Amino acid sequence: MDSQPAETLTVQELQQLGDEDTGRRERAQWVLNSPDPPGLLHDLIGSVKEVVLPHGHTTARQTASGRAMSFLQGLFPIFSWGKGYRVSKFKNDLMAGLTLASLSIPQYGLYTSVVPPLIYALMGSSREIAIGPVAVVSLLLSSMIQKIEDPATDPAAYRKIVFTVTFFAGTFQAVFGLFRLGFLVDFLSHAAIVGFMGGAAIVIGLQQLKGLLGISHFTTKTDVVSVLESVFTSIDHPWCPLNFVLGCSFLIFLLIARFIGRRNKKLFWFPAIAPLISVILSTLIVFLTKADKHGVKIVKHIKGGLNPSSVHELQFKGQNVGQAARIGLISAIVALTEAIAVGRSFASIKGYHLDGNKEMLAMGFMNIAGSLTSCYVATGSFSRTAVNFSAGCESVVSNIVMAITVFLSLELFTRFLYYTPIAILASIILSALPGLINIHEAYYIWKVDKLDFLACIGAFFGVLFASVEIGLLAAVTISFAKILLNGIRPGVEELGRLPRTDTYCDINQYPMAIKTPGILIVRVNSALLCFANASFIRERIMRWVTEEEGKSKESTKGRIQVVIIDMSNVTNVDTAGILALEELHKKLMSRETELAIANPRWQVIHKLKLAKFGERIGRGRIFITVDEAVAASISSKLTSLNNC
Repeated sequence: MDSQPAETLTVQELQQLGDEDTGRRERAQWVLNSPDPPGLLHDLIGSVKEVVLPHGHTTARQTASGRAMSFLQGLFPIFSWGKGYRVSKFKNDLMAGLTLASLSIPQYGLYTSVVPPLIYALMGSSREIAIGPVAVVSLLLSSMIQKIEDPATDPAAYRKIVFTVTFFAGTFQAVFGLFRLGFLVDFLSHAAIVGFMGGAAIVIGLQQLKGLLGISHFTTKTDVVSVLESVFTSIDHPWCPLNFVLGCSFLIFLLIARFIGRRNKKLFWFPAIAPLISVILSTLIVFLTKADKHGVKIVKHIKGGLNPSSVHELQFKGQNVGQAARIGLISAIVALTEAIAVGRSFASIKGYHLDGNKEMLAMGFMNIAGSLTSCYVATGSFSRTAVNFSAGCESVVSNIVMAITVFLSLELFTRFLYYTPIAILASIILSALPGLINIHEAYYIWKVDKLDFLACIGAFFGVLFASVEIGLLAAVTISFAKILLNGIRPGVEELGRLPRTDTYCDINQYPMAIKTPGILIVRVNSALLCFANASFIRERIMRWVTEEEGKSKESTKGRIQVVIIDMSNVTNVDTAGILALEELHKKLMSRETELAIANPRWQVIHKLKLAKFGERIGRGRIFITVDEAVAASISSKLTSLNNC
């Protein structure tokens, strides 16, 4: 060859190349000889530990008492945050708890407002969520259980089915938490929660027109069309304006109290205690003026006493057990979705993260305990949580205060609450809703990410025109479709070396990046190389190779001799992904082009070893970094040229 003298390497250069090649081979063995990753059973045990222990493990130096305390702190977060709890926080929680109690006492499901909130206070991690019965779950249980047992015909059998369904719902929720299925609710993105909160706030506000206007016949549906239709239809019938006057008067009082609390920080307690003052004053007004005789709707009789045991009423035999379990599963999912969506909505406002797995565990145990004490499925109430948040709660102690207050009221004050006007409850809820419709945040989402905004709008209109479940389902579906779209069509980038560095970056993002002649470097931006995207990635790489060969024929550049795949972002691979890599290797070999793998992750290299993929492409073609792969390819090219 004419160019042989110019390309011949000296003995010293050959020795240096040999030393570098030996070092690269040694580092490649670190990748190939990495230990096997943990198995499925090990991961499962680790998941359970992460749920019940604060940091997922205990150190060997810990004593038995220390390990026991870590276990208790993981299972009962109150042992962790309770150490730093101060009297100043209790003042706010006391006011918030009394406010919640004033809202809960005159409503349905009083037994469910005692035991479940106490259990949640021990195990839950949300600071703002208010536990108790909610309309969505109540309507769901009522509509589904009535198909099994008619409450009018056999109320005892109906009650047994309700408690059994509650037990199954709690069991499913606890199992979801233990097996770390909290990721399911992560499909409720921030954008979806913004839309959910806005739609729910409007619907909840419109539903309060029933109490504010004193309407007797009102729809049980939650969509805005049905609610407005029910309002306009009911107005044509006789109704008492005194309900509206009483409710609006105290609504104005509550809004003024909130305004005063915001303007004067020293009067922070005034808006917190205003709802309780409203309940007491309105009840006294109705009692003294006999307003209930003139059309004002009141709560009337509330059965008092402690929660009776319902252990003997649970049914695990008979023909209805399967149906009870099915209803329990549906109720568990709906209750969890709503509770965690509500909890995360307010957690994002306060700036902390809510662990979905711990929430599932807490909800599960509280509903299991509730099923044994005459309660039905409890969850986080959107309206009461908004009230709790607005009242200035600091922790779940507000739930404890509420539960104790409800219990004492059941024992002592049920006769007094007889005259509480329903319009006051509506005004308290309405006063808590302003600000939950965050238009500025929705506009921000629109500017940053249009697909996120689509999830936001889907949740908003789903809740507004269908139901809470449909709104959440729409948001989850859109979020899942977004993830699926990114998974099926992941980013595949061509990399180049940044000048004066050993860093390789996307050449489109960094135009100054330098391509290495004869070498195509690509990076797969997907956590999974699987059946959904393997063919797309393979064909995308081959299209690049073909395009580069076309360019080389039109210029003096040489053809592609090596394709390096940077797999630093790929955390796992399935059989379809491995098959795609093998097919890519065969196609490249037919073009006399080599394939190299750089920085494969633990699970990836483990599965590639099991499939003997390294033996097919050559064990020396797997590298620890892209720079090592490029250096090895250049060294191989120089060596071959030197041997010419």
